[in-house]
Amino acid sequence: MHAFPGMPLPLAQLIEQLSGLPGIGPKTAMRLALNLLSKPKSDVKQLSETLAGLHDAMGFCARCGSFSEHEHCSICEHVRRDGQAVCVVEQAVDVLMLERGQGFSGHYHVLHGRLSPIDGVGVEQLNIKALDERIASGSIKELILATSATVDGEATAHFIARRYSTHDVKVSRIARGVPEGGELEYLDEYTLARALEQRVSWVSN
Repeated sequence: MHAFPGMPLPLAQLIEQLSGLPGIGPKTAMRLALNLLSKPKSDVKQLSETLAGLHDAMGFCARCGSFSEHEHCSICEHVRRDGQAVCVVEQAVDVLMLERGQGFSGHYHVLHGRLSPIDGVGVEQLNIKALDERIASGSIKELILATSATVDGEATAHFIARRYSTHDVKVSRIARGVPEGGELEYLDEYTLARALEQRVSWVSN
């Protein structure tokens, strides 16, 4: 437990729990704990009630597997989204990141992981059966594979591409390479190699 001499037990316990969150060390946890202690009791109570009810209020969409408060998420229920284009991602948080770009108007499918034999993650552990059903319905015309640029992510993308190769559905992969505003000296060899592989013709205005 991250405690200091003279620190009351309740404060030490709070710091211990906060420091268990990703990216938060003992010092940051202590600053957060002290900040909460300085806030009005009503604010802290509201926060605690939100945290207590988080798992009951949140779940996953029965259709795509993304975050949802109801049976289906707002994206699946949106009548103006293109249901023929489905972007396949590893985790539900990937949907939130892609939606920030506001460049995709289709639907999503969350695998809830990626193939990783070393970690014991196989096809049975992924949300593949639901994707099979969506493909079988005939409503999907394009699958956009947006798995991570890792060995496991690439293996997952290849698996999905092969799985639906005999179906009447176009399979594409998101581009990899140099990010906007990126400098070559700070990029790894893998990213540079992919950028060269996926080069496009120069179009002058």
